[in-house]
Amino acid sequence: MLHLYDTRSGTIKDLAPANGKKFRFYCCGPTVYGPAHIGNFRTFVLQDVFRRVLELGGVSTVHARNLTDVDDKTIRDSQKAGVTLAEFTEGWTRKFHADCLALNCLPPHIEPSAVKHIPEQIQMVQKLMDSGHAYASEDGSVYFRISSYPDYGQLSRLDRRELELGKTANARANADEYAKDSVADFVLWKSRRQEDGPNYWESPWGEGRPGWHLECSAMINKYFGTDFDLHSGGIDLVFPHHENEIAQSRCAYGGDFAHHWFHITHLLVNGGKMSKSLGNMYTLDDLARMGHSPEAVRYVLAGGYYRRPLNFTLDSLNDARVALARLARFDKRLADQSGNKALPSYNNFRKIMPSLGEFAPAWESLNNDLNTPEALGHVFTAIKRIQPETLDSTQAYETRCAFHFILEAFGITPVAREEASQDAPDDVKALAEQRWQAKQARDWTTADTLRLQISEKGWTIKDRKDGYDLLKES
Repeated sequence: MLHLYDTRSGTIKDLAPANGKKFRFYCCGPTVYGPAHIGNFRTFVLQDVFRRVLELGGVSTVHARNLTDVDDKTIRDSQKAGVTLAEFTEGWTRKFHADCLALNCLPPHIEPSAVKHIPEQIQMVQKLMDSGHAYASEDGSVYFRISSYPDYGQLSRLDRRELELGKTANARANADEYAKDSVADFVLWKSRRQEDGPNYWESPWGEGRPGWHLECSAMINKYFGTDFDLHSGGIDLVFPHHENEIAQSRCAYGGDFAHHWFHITHLLVNGGKMSKSLGNMYTLDDLARMGHSPEAVRYVLAGGYYRRPLNFTLDSLNDARVALARLARFDKRLADQSGNKALPSYNNFRKIMPSLGEFAPAWESLNNDLNTPEALGHVFTAIKRIQPETLDSTQAYETRCAFHFILEAFGITPVAREEASQDAPDDVKALAEQRWQAKQARDWTTADTLRLQISEKGWTIKDRKDGYDLLKES
């Protein structure tokens, strides 16, 4: 059973489907106005690992993740691009899906969009108006009255004195941005503004569009009802977004809403925040142009403990490539020893868990608050201890199944570097690999010595950003 930290209670809790059938969880998805960056994908990759651990542990899931295709940013940028909102967001949605596929993320079972659920959002606003939890302003915007919900702030543990209760919504509260400096009644329905152009809908309060916080609550109620197992997102969404979701959902429909809250902490780049001005808001395409594979990116993102900030560096991608190559070499030794027998698929692993043997500690770490770095440590301890050549074919196959079961939990595919050194003798290849390891460790003296030894055997080593080539000297 997976034990996971719950943001609201501040405790680690066991996870099991409340209905005894399927574990239903909802993840706040992307705003599709540009390519997602590695900070976004830290959250999505760890949510994917979470789902895989549940499913490989025998739990059926229903995974919902929304698409925000109408907000201030999508409207603003679609008009700058001179295209319709639908055309603009469809293009970025396709890009997001392509990046998710490259990172080996399982697609959600349900992927609702904000635009396709406008009627549900209008209906929810009306229920809040009818019950006195919301009010309309003079311009036709509708706001949630925070003072009508005494439990507001429990998720983020805000003191009531920190809340500006009774204050009418100001310009900052009217924004769809992810963070605010202060709390006021928040917008549910935004009246039509000139800068919105043709992007508006009819409502009982006039022409306009939903506020950003509303969409998730309306779609959760449609697909999961008033109670569901878990809600997830980045730690930056705890306040105000998730606080607002709880308030408007409970006031409109009753129920407990999410039973468990799973938040992923920030990603840093070179020890600092990501920003456009620093040029470090890397996308998958940015990293690909530098020679880094999606497999290496996933390895880095999946390997960071979700409750601690992850410091992302380009060196960490080089380390990931080396680690993946090491996993690939171990896998090949097992495959050779077992006769290259076909492995079970992910869905087959969901039905029957193999005997994990040396890899059992890694599985235990994954189920203990999704401790991915500790689990990876156990994987490498196991492959160091196991000598495939000492196993018979049956033992090698069983070990390989256990190994791949854990890799499936991480969503990692073991891949080796592609090198133009297939015709080099084994002793030259071994020296080249030793030199590469020395170079990664910044042991320049050893690296130079090994380069000379390679040259003495008639080969030249040519470095690339992501590896090296061995060329026969003429």
